[in-house]
Amino acid sequence: MFPTSLFVLGFILFFSFFGSLFYGVDPSSLDKNAILLPPTLNHWLGTDRLGRDMMARLMQGGQVSLLIGFMSAFLSTLIGLLYGISAALLRGGFDKLFIIIVDLFLTFPTLFLLLTLVSYINASMWILILIISITGWMGTARLIRSESFAIGSKPFIRILHIAHVHPLKIMMKYYAPLLAPIVLVSFTFGVGGAILAESGLSFLGLGITAPQMSWGSILSSGKEVIDIAWWVSFFPGLMIFLVTFSLMNISNTLQSQWNQKESR
Repeated sequence: MFPTSLFVLGFILFFSFFGSLFYGVDPSSLDKNAILLPPTLNHWLGTDRLGRDMMARLMQGGQVSLLIGFMSAFLSTLIGLLYGISAALLRGGFDKLFIIIVDLFLTFPTLFLLLTLVSYINASMWILILIISITGWMGTARLIRSESFAIGSKPFIRILHIAHVHPLKIMMKYYAPLLAPIVLVSFTFGVGGAILAESGLSFLGLGITAPQMSWGSILSSGKEVIDIAWWVSFFPGLMIFLVTFSLMNISNTLQSQWNQKESR
């Protein structure tokens, strides 16, 4: 499944970011004579209720959804990595503050926290990246903190502290490489979670709004005509499923390989 998942993910990335080079249809072009057409040779994935080409819209929307997914996962993983290592490295009062902040964030369900923040802010791609990052770093931070405590108990780390090596150098040179596998797994999980979060918000009308588009907003636009035009909602939903399913398979494979390496 791992090679298949990589291929599917690579194909969707190519489709979203480079597909328009081969399929030069304007995703915003209206055609009153092509309203809710099913998939045909002229419109490979059909059209929506305004006569816009669905395949072109999926390409454009995929760029936004994937950018939100990867950028949000990168920022939340980075926050979790830095904060988790710092808590394990500095310990004491900083670690107690870490526990309080993480527990406070985890008190509120992530979806409700997202809805609360988005409802007070005009959503855009960069705003959604920031909000999803802020609400998605806690799990990674807890994993990193736990693993960092285990690394901190190793003899060579204690020797470095006795030698008064700067904590930042210890963090970047010794902690980061050992934490790389768990960071990679957290990142791949984070991408799928961020894409689903954005899609859910856009489906509820709180995410990406026109003239921008994402898979979630395209999916939302098709819910009113799903009984007569299944393709408007089916294809963006399929893209979301394929990306998240591929990322989950990749994450599970990486985690299994890392666990086998640890057991050896």
